[in-house]
Amino acid sequence: MKKQFINESFPHMLHGGDYNPDQWLDRPDILAEDMRLMKLAGCNAMTVGIFAWAALEPEEGKFDFSFLDQTINDVYQNGGRIVLSTPSAARPAWLSMKYPEILRTGEDGIRISHGRRANHCYTSPIYREKVATVNRLLAERYAHHPAVIAWHISNEYNGKCYCELCKEAFRLWLRKKYGTLDALNHQWWTSFWAHTYTDWSQIDPPMPHGETSSNGLTLDWKRFVTHQTTDFMKAEIAPLRAANPAIPVTTNMMGTYDGLDYRVLAKELDVISWDSYPKWEDNETDIQKASDTALVHDLNRCFLHKPFMLMESTPSVANWHEYSKLKRPGVHMLSSLQAVAHGSDTVQYFQWRKGRNGIEKYHGAVVDHVGHEHTRVFRDVASVGARLAKLDGIVGTGTVSRVAVIHEWANRWALEAANGFQLRDKKYGKTRNAYYHALWKRGINTDVIGYEDVFSKYDLIIAPMLYLVSDELIAKMEAYVKEGGTILCTYTTGMVNENDLAYLGGFPGGKLQEVFGIWNEAIDSLFPTDVNGVSYRGRTYQAVDYCEIIHARGAEVRGTYTSDFYAGGAAFTVNNYGKGKAYYQAFRDTGDFCDDLIGEILQSLGIRSDFDGPLPYGVTAHSRTDGESVFVFLENYSKTEKKTRTAQQWQTVEDGTPITGEITLAPHETLILQRPC
Repeated sequence: MKKQFINESFPHMLHGGDYNPDQWLDRPDILAEDMRLMKLAGCNAMTVGIFAWAALEPEEGKFDFSFLDQTINDVYQNGGRIVLSTPSAARPAWLSMKYPEILRTGEDGIRISHGRRANHCYTSPIYREKVATVNRLLAERYAHHPAVIAWHISNEYNGKCYCELCKEAFRLWLRKKYGTLDALNHQWWTSFWAHTYTDWSQIDPPMPHGETSSNGLTLDWKRFVTHQTTDFMKAEIAPLRAANPAIPVTTNMMGTYDGLDYRVLAKELDVISWDSYPKWEDNETDIQKASDTALVHDLNRCFLHKPFMLMESTPSVANWHEYSKLKRPGVHMLSSLQAVAHGSDTVQYFQWRKGRNGIEKYHGAVVDHVGHEHTRVFRDVASVGARLAKLDGIVGTGTVSRVAVIHEWANRWALEAANGFQLRDKKYGKTRNAYYHALWKRGINTDVIGYEDVFSKYDLIIAPMLYLVSDELIAKMEAYVKEGGTILCTYTTGMVNENDLAYLGGFPGGKLQEVFGIWNEAIDSLFPTDVNGVSYRGRTYQAVDYCEIIHARGAEVRGTYTSDFYAGGAAFTVNNYGKGKAYYQAFRDTGDFCDDLIGEILQSLGIRSDFDGPLPYGVTAHSRTDGESVFVFLENYSKTEKKTRTAQQWQTVEDGTPITGEITLAPHETLILQRPC
């Protein structure tokens, strides 16, 4: 397995974070002290320039790169590297005042005033021109500087604009997609409520004072926002790649943020990065939180199926959480190494040094307002840096997974917009995370994939609440199972096509009824106080929220409802289809059925963790490999000491200590092990 590096010129774990020297230009003593402290903390990669536009271009057309020259040279001379940012996420005031067209218009039709960040119009030709100019100058000046190892494009793209430019761009996008109004009217089913369009100019985005009831419109508007954001990002990237295509490009994403389909953005990037801020609470809920965070790490790794960057995390607190609770001893190391275990080749922070004012002056940082290294947080960061420095052998390695969980933005958008089932919260995320948790707790490497990924590389695919499916996806699922794959789907599967148009002929749509061997007659959405039961293998499990009334059409019924008017009816089935199997769970459970079922399927397929020992609750193990060695991260997310054992011969990655037999893990400890494949 060939290693894939973020930048081959620097094959080391990156450790550092957002550095804002432009905030300290009147304090050269602080800037000099930063260089000393970076060495002490083991920080070797600093991200600079994210919000520096006002310093770079204080007046229109008048540029000053002197502070950036100094910073890049200082970091490089001290052994570090630079992730150089484009500044488009926060424009200077003069730009907003002179060119109000660049200011975003809200869904209420009101144009915003200058302020905040990441709130420009992505369609504005003027904003694109101004961004292209500053990006081109950055590229011309630094694209061949040996310190610069990656470009960081903008910051946390988000939001949408409803100005006339964006509305017209939306209409043009729709024309390209559908070709004719007849095709659009059919897919959106606009004859409902006499909403048929007879001219493209009649189409506006969904707005509270306009159309809010067209599911097709809502879905396509979300897709358009992703398209327009990506198009703007591509325009940002163009001058950078033109100057030096060898420097990789990334932009920092925000987990499973609902506003953009990150799979679309990912196609334009060389490396993926994301910002992770879980709310560690110092109780047993942290185990589930660790699992939920691991899922997003795996999601980001699987966008390009290569190592990613943990671009932002906090070494202490996130000041925008409701409660700014400090990380307890050991948690920062554990959460940092968790990212590495799931494929990150970086641990980076927002921010290096706390600012003196502004909304994030109390956000966590490596260097506090006190300005020295004698803090617990600084020592925690330095400890992470010291461990990362010993992991060069893991840099660039990959992850081998036999199991995948599907997460697709369009599916979630369509499901959440549906007026039915449970109106306010369909519980899609909780359902997806429950299946992932059952894999995570067993130490099973898991890919989090989308519709366009290759299915045949997996023995098991789990697709919870797969509401939106195209004809192409149905054919892909059928071929996967027919050729020997195992798939697990749940209630609400296959109800609408890619444009949110309901399938006719019964659910799940098209050939999926044959694949699963069932017909879904109806779905019973339960009140929060309602509980049904499902009998399976001599045990009764609770059914909550959703109970589909399904009929076997060739599938084997393995679980049945125990109460209500559909008592005795099928609740869980398995269908042999071609060489494979299709499981269908028609109800939502409280987690225990899901857990038992995943264990049963994994055993039947012979899928095991790369760590051979037992994993007590709160302890998990995930691996990376270079094809010659396997590296296992044995992690204890519990507040108590845990014991396990291994019959294999391991050694620790950091110092080569032999490990076999009983292993004791302290609270929040991570042990990194290695053995030949």
